[in-house]
Amino acid sequence: MLVGASKRQSLANLRSAYDAGLRVFGENRVQEAETKIPELPQAEWHLIGPLQSNKAQRAVRDFAVVHSVDRLKIARALNRHAAEASKTIDCFVQINLGREQTKHGFLAEELETAMAEIAELTHVRILGLMAIPPDSPVPEDARPWFRQLRELRDRLYDSAPARDFPGYLSMGMSRDFEIAIEEGATHVRVGTALFGARPPW
Repeated sequence: MLVGASKRQSLANLRSAYDAGLRVFGENRVQEAETKIPELPQAEWHLIGPLQSNKAQRAVRDFAVVHSVDRLKIARALNRHAAEASKTIDCFVQINLGREQTKHGFLAEELETAMAEIAELTHVRILGLMAIPPDSPVPEDARPWFRQLRELRDRLYDSAPARDFPGYLSMGMSRDFEIAIEEGATHVRVGTALFGARPPW
């Protein structure tokens, strides 16, 4: 699935992309998405940036999928608000593959325990795993990280708590999405390659 990463893009750009056939848009911030979704309600909206627990209710209301469940507190908040809304929210569990302090997500060794707990939440459906590799100007450098995420997903197939999850992989952005697809990505989050450089704030 192609997710158009539309952070800071104008509504005119989004409408042009929709008219050209793009149907899924990804926003990094709940508050920015709230200004765009009413203007393009026929599109499918995904949250691809970090989520604060105090915005979980709004995320459940506005987004079809959250790609950034990076800690149990967020999973529990989404579950609570989805239950209140009598719905189930689809999510990806974010993994911090490079153990970077500047990035969010579970560490690889925490994943199986976290998945077991999230699997108990009745209004959260885990679609798969998401990761952002360490930054590098060389796209090929992302390949081992994408491969690691795929191998983590494959191991989860053998664990009881994750037995029913689809195992999708949200990985790859404008610079490296082709490599991500080669390594098994099912969802790529592409902004600059679709819309051009983000305008300044």
